[in-house]
Amino acid sequence: MQICIFEDIEFSNLEPLIYNRPVYDLICGTSTLKEKILRSYGNVNYSLHTRPYLKALVEQQNPGIPVNQISDDYCLFINGRIIAPKNLSEILPLIETEDKVFVNEETVVAAYLSGERLKKRKSFLNDLFSISDFEGVPIKIVDIKCVKYIWDLMNINGYQIKEEAEFFINESRNNYVTILPSSVHTIKPENIFIGKNTNVKPGVVLDASNGPIIIEEDVEVFPNAVIEGPCFIGKGSKIKSCATIYENVSIGSVCKIGGEVEQSVFMPYSNKQHSGFIGHAYIGSWVNLGADTNNSDLKNNYSPVKATLSGKEIETGLQFLGLMMGDHSKSAINTMFNTGTVVGFSCNIFGSGFPDKYIPSFSWGGAEKMITYDLKKSMETAKVVMARRKIEFTKADEEVFKTVFELTSNERQKRGL
Repeated sequence: MQICIFEDIEFSNLEPLIYNRPVYDLICGTSTLKEKILRSYGNVNYSLHTRPYLKALVEQQNPGIPVNQISDDYCLFINGRIIAPKNLSEILPLIETEDKVFVNEETVVAAYLSGERLKKRKSFLNDLFSISDFEGVPIKIVDIKCVKYIWDLMNINGYQIKEEAEFFINESRNNYVTILPSSVHTIKPENIFIGKNTNVKPGVVLDASNGPIIIEEDVEVFPNAVIEGPCFIGKGSKIKSCATIYENVSIGSVCKIGGEVEQSVFMPYSNKQHSGFIGHAYIGSWVNLGADTNNSDLKNNYSPVKATLSGKEIETGLQFLGLMMGDHSKSAINTMFNTGTVVGFSCNIFGSGFPDKYIPSFSWGGAEKMITYDLKKSMETAKVVMARRKIEFTKADEEVFKTVFELTSNERQKRGL
């Protein structure tokens, strides 16, 4: 029996974070969407499905795991956009007596396939999944939520930290301590978990009255920082002096964070070291936000925020929505982003005033002028940035850069870049 975590045709709604990763590698709470699924099943045989141009990179990041391959005669397909509940393995047990497709609001959440149906799907595993792939399969309605837009992940982030805290701590209790120096002020310390080799310096305030604070190993929290739960901070990250981390924040591994952050997610290897406010935001990996970079997350008239994805304006229905920034993008000092701004993959944003609310991938400039960021130069910068963290920029990374550059060329042309 095999599980296959797949991508479907709705992946593009999670722009700009999906250009160089499958949807199931996005973080929400303490873990990725993929990790939530696998956690439910324990030690299970599984494979991954993704877009063809990401295949080599996903194989590189998941050694030993088949990608776009299925070897068994019976497979449970699970949509990589689901927010896996704790009881996922009860809702979708590994063994079923017949083929079946599980649907929620016209989205295929999961499906059991075997025999000729599985054989047919194996023959075009490089294609994205859609509901039409399961025509004729008996349907069952289930209440399993799927992420539709990137802001869905922001808005449930705090809830997910709370939900996952029990499992996360039980699995790793020997690696966490709750006794801190008297120079650290704690509120509800029973909800605070500090990893080994983590250094919480004098004057730090940890307030877990509204939810758990989970700080993994090898983290450094500088003097006078304030952290409110629910909050998750990944391995090897640094929280700078006088930083204020409000509730519902997840910070991936090896990040450097300062200033104010509220209800946001930072993917691993990104920096916001200095003053400035980032709120209701989702920030990719290898991002650097210059000193005093700020985003607005509330319009002056308090009306719902609109956002542009793939050339379409979306009515989000949200009163609070900030910045969504793709991997390898940068902002200069004093950069200002308006509510609901989308910045694509490998952009360099600078200058006075508010830049456009939709900035295509490989853009260079700001409010006054924007041009195309040279592909070769963008890759040279990425190599330098990744080498500083002792991570190699591989041939697979290079091919992804080239493909994303081509895939997003029309967006730049429409805006005269």
